[in-house]
Amino acid sequence: MKKPKLRKLIPKRRSKPLTSSEVTNESGVPRITNETVAEHRERVLGSARKYIYPLQHSKHKIVLISTALFTAAVIGFFTYCTLALYRFKSDSGFLYGVTQVIPFPAAKAGPSFVSYENYLFELRHYIHYYQTQQKVDFNSQEGKIQLADYRRRALQKVIDDAYVKQLAAQHKVTVSDRELNDEISLVRSQNRLGANEKGFEDVLKANFGWSINDFKRSLKQEILAQKLVATLDTATKDRAQAAYNELQQGASFEDTAKKYSDDKTSAAVGGDYGIPIDKTNRDLSAQVTQTLFELKPGQYSGIINTGLTLEIVKNVEVQGTKIKAEHIVFTLKDINTYIDPIKDKEKARLFIRL
Repeated sequence: MKKPKLRKLIPKRRSKPLTSSEVTNESGVPRITNETVAEHRERVLGSARKYIYPLQHSKHKIVLISTALFTAAVIGFFTYCTLALYRFKSDSGFLYGVTQVIPFPAAKAGPSFVSYENYLFELRHYIHYYQTQQKVDFNSQEGKIQLADYRRRALQKVIDDAYVKQLAAQHKVTVSDRELNDEISLVRSQNRLGANEKGFEDVLKANFGWSINDFKRSLKQEILAQKLVATLDTATKDRAQAAYNELQQGASFEDTAKKYSDDKTSAAVGGDYGIPIDKTNRDLSAQVTQTLFELKPGQYSGIINTGLTLEIVKNVEVQGTKIKAEHIVFTLKDINTYIDPIKDKEKARLFIRL
């Protein structure tokens, strides 16, 4: 038997590699081999290229749509806030938070804008106090009238505060953090705002819905107005100094009180308070109470600025835990004495119709 020729048994070598269509498995699906992988890669990439331009177009469209939606949302948000604040006069917590971030104006006092946030700060603590402590129903007819009246007063107060700041800046009157903290410490030492930090916070929260920082903000403005008056009211300061000089020269406290004191009731009896004074007496300023209990019997103080008055006090005698005392009072002028001329010259422009 003849052996088959070897040449016939070995398949002929192809001059070109098999295409993927020629290399298939039993199910007819093309097989990827080392020889066909480049062709498959090119085929896949080629089929994807036709989607590149449409995808780029879609991205551009998405950016435009997103920008349009964002712009519409911002416009809608500002429109809602503007209507709620200026037309419907909302004082909600949400809108109060918005005004803390976005400086919506409530008025313009001279060259200064008065922020809506200042107005709501003043208004909201009033509402909180009367709703929680006095149980006033602001939805009732009487409550609505009361609220409308206070809205006007709150707006006027923050406008006046703006004029006070302008005048204080002109006269370089400021309130330091130390002065503010000393005032708070003094009041708290007499248990007027809670015996401890927690009690202090609870009193503020319960009565006004305030945090400690809110209280400091309000107190700082009050002290600024008082310091400004004390700086500008030179006539009252001169009278107080004249009375003090007479005491230093040997004049009796009683005669000096009768001559100078603006408190005519106590002046008639030589400055006598009429009742023994204890440390918890709320009728006296914290500064006066502190000074009286630092004096020895028979001693009198220097000139004390209580914010509303200048006073000279005397410890007459100690009666157990109380003190028999006398005082000479010099009433400082009202802050409006100094800001009214500015208000007349540079009238405020209101952005809220109340």
